[in-house]
Amino acid sequence: MPVDAPTLDRLLDLAHQLGREDRKFAILGEGNVSTRVSPETLIVKASGSSLGTLSPAGVTECRFSDILPMIDGGAMTDAAIDDTLLKSRVDPKARKPSTETLFHAFLLGLPGVNFVGHTHPVTVNQLLCSRHARAFARRRIFPDEIVCCGVESVLVPYADPGLKLARAIRRAVLAYVKRVSRPPRVILLENHGFIALGSTPDAVLATTLMGSKAAEIFAGAAAAAGTPRFLPRSQVERIAGRPDEHYRQKALNL
Repeated sequence: MPVDAPTLDRLLDLAHQLGREDRKFAILGEGNVSTRVSPETLIVKASGSSLGTLSPAGVTECRFSDILPMIDGGAMTDAAIDDTLLKSRVDPKARKPSTETLFHAFLLGLPGVNFVGHTHPVTVNQLLCSRHARAFARRRIFPDEIVCCGVESVLVPYADPGLKLARAIRRAVLAYVKRVSRPPRVILLENHGFIALGSTPDAVLATTLMGSKAAEIFAGAAAAAGTPRFLPRSQVERIAGRPDEHYRQKALNL
C-alpha cells in the first residue's frame, strides 16, 4: 500500500524545517527523520539525502520486522547490516535507507512517539563534544526547556553509527524509562548529535529548537561563570507537573 500523501508531506516539511541553513542543525547529508506509517512499516530519509531539500524520492519505506531483529541479535558485519537494510525496503527499487534507520525503528515503538528527528546542531554539539555533556543532559536551566525537552535528557556515550549506536540508544533509553517512568523527549549522543521524539512533527521541531536554545544559553553561562545556575530538581518537577504548562504543551502540539 502506498504511503498516504499527507503523512509523507508532514515528514518532508519536518525535514525542511530541521534542514534550514540558518538554523545550523544539519548540513549536506547530516541528520534524518522518520515516521511510523503502519504497525508494519516506517518511512525514513534515504542515505545521502539532504534534510533541507528532501523530496519523496529521498524517502524509503521499510519493514520493522526486518530491522528490529538486528538490534536484538548478535554481531553482524557491515556488509550483512547493509544487506538487511536493503532487504527491509518495501519497494526494492527505493534508495538505501539511512544506516540510522535502526535506531529510528526502535524509537518509533516507544509510547506516544510517531515522529523522530535527528540533527547535529552546532549549539548542542559544542556541549556534547565537551566536559559539559552530562550536566547538559541531566540538569535544566529555564522553564521552557522543561516544557519542551522534559525534566532531563537521555545521554548516550559515543558509539559507532549504525548497529552499535542503535543498541547503545536502546540500552540508555530503557534504563531512563525504568528510572524516570516516562519516555524521553530528547536523546543526546556524545560527540554526535541530538534526537527529538514526538507525537507530531511540530513537537519534534519545537523540541529541537528549544534544545538548541538551551545549549546556547548553557554555553554562554558556562563561558561567563564557569558553571550555569541550574534550577533545583524540586522546581524542575514542579514545572513539569503544573496544569498550565500541560495546557501549553497541548497548545504547542507537544
